[in-house]
Amino acid sequence: MTTDQPAPTPDPYGAFPRLTDDQIAILSASGQRRQVREGELLFREGEPSREFFVVLSGTVAVVEGHGDQERTLQLHGPGSFLGELGLLEGQAAVLTALVRERGEVLAVPWSNLPDLLAHEPALSDLILRAYLRRRTLLAGQGTGFRIIGSAFSPDTRRLLEFTARNRLPHRWVDLEKDAEAETLLRRLGITPEETPVVVWRGDRVLRNPSNADLARAIGLRTDTAVAAVCDLLVVGAGPAGLAAAVYGASEGLATVVLDAVATGGQAGTSSRIENYLGFPAGISGAELTERAVLQAGRFGARITVPAEAVGLEQESGHYLVRLADGAAISTHALVVATGARYRRLHAPGVDRLEGVGVHYAATLWEARTCRLDPVAVVGGGNSAGQAALFLAAQSPTVHLLLHGGNLAAGMSRYLVDRITQHPRIEVMLHTEVQEVTGTDRVESVAVRDNRTGGQRVLEVRALFVFIGARPRTSWLVGTIRLDPHGSIPTGQDLAGAAPAELWRHLARTPFALETDRPGIFAAGDVRSGSVKRVASAVGEGSMAVRLVHEHLREVGSPGIR
Repeated sequence: MTTDQPAPTPDPYGAFPRLTDDQIAILSASGQRRQVREGELLFREGEPSREFFVVLSGTVAVVEGHGDQERTLQLHGPGSFLGELGLLEGQAAVLTALVRERGEVLAVPWSNLPDLLAHEPALSDLILRAYLRRRTLLAGQGTGFRIIGSAFSPDTRRLLEFTARNRLPHRWVDLEKDAEAETLLRRLGITPEETPVVVWRGDRVLRNPSNADLARAIGLRTDTAVAAVCDLLVVGAGPAGLAAAVYGASEGLATVVLDAVATGGQAGTSSRIENYLGFPAGISGAELTERAVLQAGRFGARITVPAEAVGLEQESGHYLVRLADGAAISTHALVVATGARYRRLHAPGVDRLEGVGVHYAATLWEARTCRLDPVAVVGGGNSAGQAALFLAAQSPTVHLLLHGGNLAAGMSRYLVDRITQHPRIEVMLHTEVQEVTGTDRVESVAVRDNRTGGQRVLEVRALFVFIGARPRTSWLVGTIRLDPHGSIPTGQDLAGAAPAELWRHLARTPFALETDRPGIFAAGDVRSGSVKRVASAVGEGSMAVRLVHEHLREVGSPGIR
């Protein structure tokens, strides 16, 4: 066990602010003061916490591996508050809070906190900003539950992708390369053939859990069962879906949100969005997503991840969405906001290294695996440009590979200017990936000039791919109208194609975002003709709720006035 006493954690980035006496007084109205003794646990890794703690006197350490190679990460003194983003969202703690020096804490039940902070915006923003920064620090440190598995295992790669997309603090213990792996497995009584496993608290083991099982264990997933027909079901939790959730729930609709993988969609994988209104310094996709999730939850929306929609039916005047786990949810109105999925790169070696060197996102989770190494980025859109700039902050060389001959053809001007002026970014036009080599990580990428046929081998340690996207609509084939690209036409784009027998009782044509089925709306990238920008997706999600209200009033749904 660690015996040294570090100095109180400094606060250079706003992750560990000290509360004022006035702010503590505000919190005291909803909490209780409590004497604590040395060695007392306030919350423990792998278990949910029911209270928000402020240190009034004494010191509290936040440690990793309590009771097993314990390591102190933070030390909190008077005026400091404990926790990180997961606790605010109802997830299990990823670290342990241990009293180092006896004193007094203020304990506020988590159930009291949302209403209290809703009336104190300055205090609310202080806590939220600190929690967001703490989550970022945890990601960079590789702190959290451990995934033990082989880079060659598809299930290991599945768990790594799921945790990264959901921004969950974790550390991968590579079965082939990490010296810690054999010792851990022997102590836990697990053979290499039984991996991958997820380890909590040093002793709690999940053996090759499904994504849903892992989500339940950490408190990410809520039950998909809905006792009655909900007012609004939103399928897809990207910017459009989350906007629909916020506006639907805030306007009194019983709102349920589902996503097959993670909240945030493609936007959630963006390292920085610099052209989103109201954020002159830019905002990361992760932060924008977490703020929207908390906002939707505060208004009462139920968000379930992972929950994959696999079918749509009409039943007794309602729509029924069937899920991959066998569950089904009935709804009066449906917003389809499933967005699009990045296209996979088809070249020798890519499939084998996906998730362990070949990535379809560029966030802190992926970047931490290739710090200080040369990397390559494939793509000519804004996502590729943002990724290149983000990675160039640490990588000595970023090769940006474009199939075409004009960087400005698909990328915003501000990104083009910054990329062309960046000393660490090499733009390679007319370039195609021929092969990716490596065993358990990317070692090189062979590329070809599609004009001259000339070939070159790039010595890089990771490949980031952003080569366009396909709409996620396979679950809707045969139930609503799709265009030749698989996107969903709405409103006037249907041009009389909506089945007349379904609309006769309404005496109208589809609303602007309505599909060829009354009460089913599409918003964001999944919609035919969408603008493919975060701001427009948010606008469509909020606009869809306004149209949902009009439809529900027409059909006389209960509780809709």
